[in-house]
Amino acid sequence: MDSSYRRYIIQVVTVLVAVVFLTKLFFLQVLDENYKLEAAGNAIRKIIEHPDRGLIKDRTGKLIVANMPVHDIYIIPKDFKIEDTLRFCELFDLTKEELISRYQKLRKSKDYSYYSPMLFIKHLPESQYLKIADKLDEFAGLEARVRTLRQYPHQSLANALGYVSEIDEAMLKRDTSQYYKQGDMIGRTGIELSYEQELRGVRGIKHVMVNARHIIKDRFEEGRHDIDSEVGDSLISSIDLDLQQFGEKLMSHKIGSIVAIEPATGEILAMVSAPSYDPNALIGSEKEFTKEYFKLASNRLKPLYNRPAMAFYPPGSIFKIVQALIGLQEGVIDSATTRIACVQDVVKCHGHPSPLDVKSSIQYSCNPFYLKVFNRIIIQDKSKDYYEDTKIGLAKWHDYVTKFGFGHKLGSDILEEKAGNMPSVAYYDKRFKGRKWKFGNIYSLSIGQGEMGVTPLQMANMAAIIANRGYYYIPHIIKDINGQGALPKFREKHETGIKKEYFNLIVNAMADVVRAGTARRAQVQGITVCGKTGTAQNPHGEDHSVFVAFAPKDNPKIAIAVYVENAGWGGSWAAPIAGLMIEKYLKGSIDDPARQQLIEQISQKDFITPIENKIRKIEASKEAAATATRRTNNADKGKEKESKSSEPVISSANKGDGGH
Repeated sequence: MDSSYRRYIIQVVTVLVAVVFLTKLFFLQVLDENYKLEAAGNAIRKIIEHPDRGLIKDRTGKLIVANMPVHDIYIIPKDFKIEDTLRFCELFDLTKEELISRYQKLRKSKDYSYYSPMLFIKHLPESQYLKIADKLDEFAGLEARVRTLRQYPHQSLANALGYVSEIDEAMLKRDTSQYYKQGDMIGRTGIELSYEQELRGVRGIKHVMVNARHIIKDRFEEGRHDIDSEVGDSLISSIDLDLQQFGEKLMSHKIGSIVAIEPATGEILAMVSAPSYDPNALIGSEKEFTKEYFKLASNRLKPLYNRPAMAFYPPGSIFKIVQALIGLQEGVIDSATTRIACVQDVVKCHGHPSPLDVKSSIQYSCNPFYLKVFNRIIIQDKSKDYYEDTKIGLAKWHDYVTKFGFGHKLGSDILEEKAGNMPSVAYYDKRFKGRKWKFGNIYSLSIGQGEMGVTPLQMANMAAIIANRGYYYIPHIIKDINGQGALPKFREKHETGIKKEYFNLIVNAMADVVRAGTARRAQVQGITVCGKTGTAQNPHGEDHSVFVAFAPKDNPKIAIAVYVENAGWGGSWAAPIAGLMIEKYLKGSIDDPARQQLIEQISQKDFITPIENKIRKIEASKEAAATATRRTNNADKGKEKESKSSEPVISSANKGDGGH
């Protein structure tokens, strides 16, 4: 090979190397800022900025969910040293064992880095942090970062609002968006869960320069590579805080629910679950949260349980309203000509005039009347086969009640809401396991008993349907998201398909129930209240007190359902509670001394203590029986042992003697 050719090869190789080098340099310095950040290596630190969750206010602008600052303590394993373990533990309220356990857990984490800050102590309250802030420099490799946790200024509405806690491993695995990281806070129940995406905001990233001791010196390139965090959306709830707190007072020492709805919009004005808890109990450090959560979860009265949306009960006589409307629409009863006698051969009733027309049947809440109406709805001779005819009738009835929002989730913004139960043909086919069933198996549905289960939210929605004369909007708690209004589905009207004229008849009947019927205690001076009492049978103790109502009669502003467990008939306690709630909302205040006395009487009435005493007696009885069984077993074992010890022992000598 001649020298000129060798020179040519060398020149080509040199040019190629130069091109590759310059290209790499160009990408490094000009095009790819990520390379620049990586090149800075140990001098640059990436800090995640957690956004504040969105605030939540009531319908009048009162703040009901806020944020408060807390401090997280990070360690840099490379630099972390503790010269005085006792002092470190005292500062952070840790035992030596907890300190070791935390560090070992940290090292096993999949995100563990020897050089990067690792979250070590979470959610120090501002008050505690201020006491130790100037002492952090005593320990190498420590760093404090501020973030916010939820705060509930009024200690109200806990079950509807829900709570926020740290995301767990199972939830991280289910997170297909891969947005969440270990240590992030996430809504777990209630509104905090339903509107998690709106409330959480957008995480930010800040790049800072640090020195050899990992102390932050300055922002990297004046923050040119930073991503700003975005605060979560603010929510305006439909809740009237004053009405909510008033309802919570009335339900003191009781088990049950109050749900109040604005009929014209479906906006929930109050959602009381009793007993409840202080939502501030479920914030703070991981240790505090775990302690408080298990204390609440183990409480046999279930304060964490969102009764308005999750508990479902037999509705009792309030369901006669629906039966009457279906009967009128089906033409099996008539407002002008129908008269049905109170014949108590199948279901019992109380004393009242007889026979009754449709309007007075609501006023006097006649059980035999609605047994007859239900029979006419179900058995219409659509088939020569009586069993098949029952199925045809029940299927049609089920279609009607479904349009009233029963037997399925309403679709509210409380994700935990339950569907309840409205028995269908398929339900009874399954229950009777292929055997034939007939009207005699289902007649208890006529008066809102039997296998029927309805949530207080569904009961209040039924009251809103009557108030609107035939339609409803899906009940919801959030009426506005960052100025954009409620979700579109909450603005869609849902019709029942029953003529308005039939609703007018029922409205007048419900007005008579309060004026001169079973719900006189729900009366409000100057306001025509329309309502219906119910007494739901309880095989385990006292019956449940039920009442639904709306007011005023014309252009209604509030529809309400009250359910008080173990409180007896509906007119005794549920009705006056509803009356007071209506008065509070429509008048703004209750000033009459007699009404004030009623408020105190109701709020002090205790239905919980008798239940707890009964539970204690049952538990004591079970324990006594178990103790007696153990003693019997021990005595039997003792006799068996004694019997064995009294048997003659056959020694080798005896064996020998026996051999002669």
